Amino acid sequence: MRQTAVKRAVLLAAAGGLVASAATVVLPATAAAAAGCSVDYAVSSQWPGGFGANVTVTNLGDPIDGWTLTWSYTAGQQVTQAWNTSLTQSGAQVTARNVSWNSAIATNGTASFGFNGSWNNSSNPTPGSFTLNGTVCTGGVTDPTTAPPTTVPPTTAPPTTAPPTTAPPTTPPPSGDYTNPVVWQDFADVEVIRVDDTYYMTASTMHYSPGAPILRSYDLVNWEFAGHAVPRLEFGSKYDLSGAQRGYVRGIWASTLNYRRSNGTYYWAGCIDFSQTHMYTSRSVEGPWTKHATLPCYYDAGLLFDDDDTPYVAYGNGTISVAQLSADGRSQVRAQQVFQTPSSVGTLEGARFYKRNGSYYIWLTRPANGQYVLRSTNGPFGPYEMRQVLLDLPGPISGGGVPHQGGVVQTQNGDWYYMAFVDAYPGGRMPALAPITWTGDGWPQLRTVNGRWGVNYPVPNLPAPPRVVKPLTGVDTFAGTTLGPQWEWNHNPDNSRWSVNDGLRLSTATVTNDLYSARNTLTHRIQGPTSTATVELDYSSMRDGDRSGLVMLRQSSAWVGVRRDNGSTRVVMTNGLTMDSNWNTIGTGTEVASAPVSGGRVWLRANADIRPGAGRQARFSYSTDGVNFTSFGPAFTLNNEWQFFMGYRFGIFNYATQALGGSVTVRRFELSTP
Repeated sequence: MRQTAVKRAVLLAAAGGLVASAATVVLPATAAAAAGCSVDYAVSSQWPGGFGANVTVTNLGDPIDGWTLTWSYTAGQQVTQAWNTSLTQSGAQVTARNVSWNSAIATNGTASFGFNGSWNNSSNPTPGSFTLNGTVCTGGVTDPTTAPPTTVPPTTAPPTTAPPTTAPPTTPPPSGDYTNPVVWQDFADVEVIRVDDTYYMTASTMHYSPGAPILRSYDLVNWEFAGHAVPRLEFGSKYDLSGAQRGYVRGIWASTLNYRRSNGTYYWAGCIDFSQTHMYTSRSVEGPWTKHATLPCYYDAGLLFDDDDTPYVAYGNGTISVAQLSADGRSQVRAQQVFQTPSSVGTLEGARFYKRNGSYYIWLTRPANGQYVLRSTNGPFGPYEMRQVLLDLPGPISGGGVPHQGGVVQTQNGDWYYMAFVDAYPGGRMPALAPITWTGDGWPQLRTVNGRWGVNYPVPNLPAPPRVVKPLTGVDTFAGTTLGPQWEWNHNPDNSRWSVNDGLRLSTATVTNDLYSARNTLTHRIQGPTSTATVELDYSSMRDGDRSGLVMLRQSSAWVGVRRDNGSTRVVMTNGLTMDSNWNTIGTGTEVASAPVSGGRVWLRANADIRPGAGRQARFSYSTDGVNFTSFGPAFTLNNEWQFFMGYRFGIFNYATQALGGSVTVRRFELSTP
């Protein structure tokens, strides 16, 4: 919906001369800022009890710095969560205020934000009017109007014409700070690239499928899920959970993503099982991605397309090498060792490959407390010199580790930033962003704050985003026929046993008493530092022996869910699901809480505290009406050891212990923060 209004005020011509002493002098009106606005309000999605909306405000008047938009609901709608705005509600009236980076709106400029809300399932009408900084947005542009005259005593001197005002630049400079971690979800071994005005970031996913997620941003701070570079882990049966072998803590480790301008194609490459590097390509990060080539194992690879479009890969652990690929990227032309890490440094790995001002740079990490860089001024095969970028630098997450690994990216304005990750278990490894500068002789330097990686830095000096990115939290009602890119399966799914169509239907795919061996467990990253997942589960089609629910999934796990046995159903909490150091199951779980349940539908909830450290806990609850939740079972203490690499995830599962044939439908999933 679009509503517009504009009001304009101008100076009157100066009155001529003084009048008689008994009369009054008519002064021109004081210059007033032209004010006007339009508002686009669109409901982007709607589900029983909830909806999402996007709002774009266009300023039709003089430039403003700081804005407040208000409107009122007429059908009892309530805002529950917002992004890119500070939003409050009192009764029916909603007030949205700017945040630091979108406070200024030039003439004909825009500011956008979004939110989730609740409604009563009978009516969700669009607000009838909007007010921006006191100006009602009511409809098209009108001619300037004259302000009423002001009477003053005759002794007042004759007025003079006010000088014209100068409008500020149409693109105001950014303001405010961002806070690290910029993404408080588990994304490790990140690489960031820029394509024109858009940034993309990829990360490791180990045994989760699809693999190699790609996130998108326009400002390096706010990110959304965009796709996956590896549609399915086609690297052996262990990634299918269909036999005795399992792929836990294998699969996709540090990989590389780049864009080739000569053919408009994205390239992803990663070495699997220390055996072969698999390369995938696509014309769009959303896909489809297809297998492009199989190459020798390039451990922790970094892909570079040189100025002449020749592809090179830097890789290695301790011994660092560079490979030149054929022009089509399907074979190796040459490979050569270019550097041996000194024993005084230890191990260097996690290569990223760059070219700047004619020099070649290989960005390397010392796990898990340092970052180094190699530079060659004599071509991609060296020789290379080494410099330390950071070592044992305190990080921005209390209780977390040293930021390291990741890579650097240059903005369209010429600035450089380093995106690293911070070990922060039990949640995983969280991306953190810091600016870097370059010395006069061509070496990168990290900008620190009081001798550490800053918790806050000024927001990057970048153009205003073209739109609001979709938040990493929110509601999914599984509309349409495909899963969103925020979802990943525990190993490859059996695609004949699940479907999406106004709900996620999970048919039992495995007969087992071991959740770690059950196929088609769907996972979602946890939002830190604390967040809550709520699942609405229709269990009316379960069969005897079936188990379905919401799990805190890692090498030590617990779940809340529904058991059907002997024709009756119970909601239960089960803990004690454990693996050993080789990721074999050594505990299938113990039931620690139980209550009868009927009616075919239940809401399951897990609240997780994933701040770094020992003793962090998750707590479970359930509801039979979606409103009133009952705390259920003892608190579950999360394992914060790093060896599993991936952090805890929320998982939705349905498996059989007797025979296949049962199913459940997930009507709604919500990830929310306090």
